Amino acid sequence: MEANAEFNRDIRELELQIDRLQELAQARGLDAGGELKALESKLAQLKERTPRPLTAMERVQLARHPQRPFTLDYVERIFTDFTELHGDRAFRDDQSIVGGWARLDGRTVMVVGHQRGRDMKENLLRNFGMPHPEGYRKALRLMHLADKFRHPVITIIDTPGAYPGMGAEERGQAEAIARNLREMAALRVPSISVVIGEGGSGGALALGVTDRILMLENAVYSVITAEGCAAILWKTAEAKEKAAAALKLTAPDLVELGIVDEVILEAGGGAHLDWDGTAENVKHTLTRHLAELAEMDPEDRRRARWTKYESMGSWQEPEEHTT
Repeated sequence: MEANAEFNRDIRELELQIDRLQELAQARGLDAGGELKALESKLAQLKERTPRPLTAMERVQLARHPQRPFTLDYVERIFTDFTELHGDRAFRDDQSIVGGWARLDGRTVMVVGHQRGRDMKENLLRNFGMPHPEGYRKALRLMHLADKFRHPVITIIDTPGAYPGMGAEERGQAEAIARNLREMAALRVPSISVVIGEGGSGGALALGVTDRILMLENAVYSVITAEGCAAILWKTAEAKEKAAAALKLTAPDLVELGIVDEVILEAGGGAHLDWDGTAENVKHTLTRHLAELAEMDPEDRRRARWTKYESMGSWQEPEEHTT
């Protein structure tokens, strides 16, 4: 898997160069046809030598890679003036969710995201990135604060799922998640979510009801883990490869299904290999989408958000044919 996991740094860099050259040429009214043709020709030659595409399960493994950057790593590289805010004002401060005010290219935003740990001590502090209900209530408090002062909300998703412990259930885990879904759908300000690793079940969705959903190319977003799905449907976790493919949990799958709005390329063959380059790609994409959303009328934006989610899971009955 390693050869595929670190696929083609040069291809990623060339694709980014082409995108940036196209944007620059359009913005300044330049004729960059010759340069673009040369870059596209070089890109086509490189793609002929590209290793086979990653399987769904290989992307799951990359999404879980211990060296991938976490929320605070992206906050450090993308935003300035980050001021962390704590607590849900009801029970405690759940440190598996972090958030606070920050600036994105000078624009004030509220950033909220799941946070994992890198060693056992930090993982215990962060509860392995699995929030309790007070974590989701803290997130909602911060989003309401952003809505009050008319500043955009950016959420960063990276969790195996909400914590399923008895204490969390007793304190209203399901209610906390459900309230976030409802309240995020009603926000008047622009909202964007970015799936940077695992997007697991309702624990991820509680931060994911936004105007735009973006995903890193090796992130996954699913109602259940591949192993869990395999254990339920095939009665063995050994069927995880089959389950991962059936779940359609990769970024390209979810774009095709209309769930995710854009895939963000990971620099250097994977986010775990190039934190700075991947963060730059995320920042560039966030800035572009935020500028588009800021131009919309608040009510039009909210109606578009409702339409987006109402259309998910809809289907049409085939017409009956008579002979």
